[in-house]
This record gives sequence, structure tokens and C-alpha cells, in this order.
Amino acid sequence: MMEQAFLESLMDKAWPALEHQDLDLGNAGEWVLRASDGVTQRANSVWPRNPAPGANGIPARSVLAAADWYRRRRLPLIFQVFDDPRSAALNAVLDEQRFTRQSATKIMVRGDAALPVRTPGRNVEITDEPSDEWLSVWWSVDGRGGDVELSVAHKILTACPSLYAMVRDDDDVPAAVGRLALVDGWGGIYSMATSVGHRRRGYGTETLTALLNAGAQRKLQGFWLLVTEANRGAQLLYSQAGFTDYGNYVYRQAPLRRAPSGC
Repeated sequence: MMEQAFLESLMDKAWPALEHQDLDLGNAGEWVLRASDGVTQRANSVWPRNPAPGANGIPARSVLAAADWYRRRRLPLIFQVFDDPRSAALNAVLDEQRFTRQSATKIMVRGDAALPVRTPGRNVEITDEPSDEWLSVWWSVDGRGGDVELSVAHKILTACPSLYAMVRDDDDVPAAVGRLALVDGWGGIYSMATSVGHRRRGYGTETLTALLNAGAQRKLQGFWLLVTEANRGAQLLYSQAGFTDYGNYVYRQAPLRRAPSGC
């Protein structure tokens, strides 16, 4: 099984922010500040890379420096905090400053890409670039914003080598999509989405199966994926495909600063 730090690195490369900046905390480790015009929390949050075990707390100036960096980009200060003993010092600081907890997410891993996978029952298209139809299905489910935000999302999606799967219904209408990010010999399952009118009909399963088969053909070492803790249906789908729980993380956001009242 891979180490936590290595998995975090894979995740960062698979969904790369358009802007990165390292923040050295001295004995307390290092943070990576990430920004992408506010498109997705992952690409607009602080990644606490290489937190030093046993560090004597987080320097107060570090949170201020991170807050100023995001303020200049008109973005809230958000941390991606993993459920790991290394996060204890950071959580203590964020608790004291009343950072909220959002979007609890489960990490699942399938460590053997060579495990047998059944053949998809439908014809699944796999391409090296997301087509307009692929983007339309995904954005209709996961999108937040309009054409400008979609353009940013497209840059994030295509910033690392990936495969894009799409399955159609019997009337040739795109029904479900998914992405396999190819990073350092591993495959990350991202952007799994089924349009509202096609749910509970097996299209998501077909898409996942096709991506796993494509990864096996490329002799990947294994797969990982991210799913919200509230999405029990997706967790069941992934468990049936051989994925097991690996860890968890949450996003912790700075409390909003209220403007002084005019009264």
C-alpha cells in the first residue's frame, strides 16, 4: 500500500491548480498555496505538504501569510486537511480560529490494477481529450458557474495526462462520463458523472469498468478515487469494483468577516 504523503502528491498532480506557491513553515513543515480562480475547492486550497511530526505548533504568521495570499486573489482561505496524526498541530490552530469543516471526503484505493474486471456491456468511448459532449455531461452534474468557470475547469482537467470515458444510451445521447488521471504509474478516477435522466441504469458502472480496464491495459500499479462521505451510492459502486477505504479529509474554511453594520 502506498504511503499517505505519496498519495497526497498523486492527488495534487491529478487535479493541478493553475497557480502554486510554497510557504516554508520552518520546523513546522511546508504548505502549498493553490489557486484557480475559485473553480473547485481542491484547486483553491492550502495543501499542508510534509507537515513536520512533533512540531511545536504552527507559526501564527503562517496563517496570516496564507490569508493575505488568498485575499489578494479575492479567494477565501481554505485548507485541505487530511485525517492523519500529522494534522494535529494544524487542526489545533484552525479550531482556535473557528475554521469551519466542509465537504468531508473519503479516499478509496484499489491496489491491484491487474485484478480481473468484467467487460462493459455497452460501447464506451475513450479519448485523450474531453470532448464538448463529455464536458457538457460533467458540468451539468458537478459544474459551478458559467463558461468562464468551465474554461478554467478544462485547463485543470487537461493539465496532466488523462483518459476520458463516455457512454451513450440507446438513442446515442451521452449518459455518463468519467476521467482517469495517469500519474506516476497510478490512476486516479475523477469526474464520474451521470446525467439526471440516466441514473440508476448502470451507466456509471459501465464508465468505471471501462476506465479500470484502460488502466489495466497500461499496467498501472493501482487506482485511487475520492468520494464524499454523504454519497453512499457511489461508495457502494466503488466497493463492488474492488476499492477499499484508505483515509479521509475535510476542507476547513476561515470564518467570513462581516462588514460593520451601517446602523
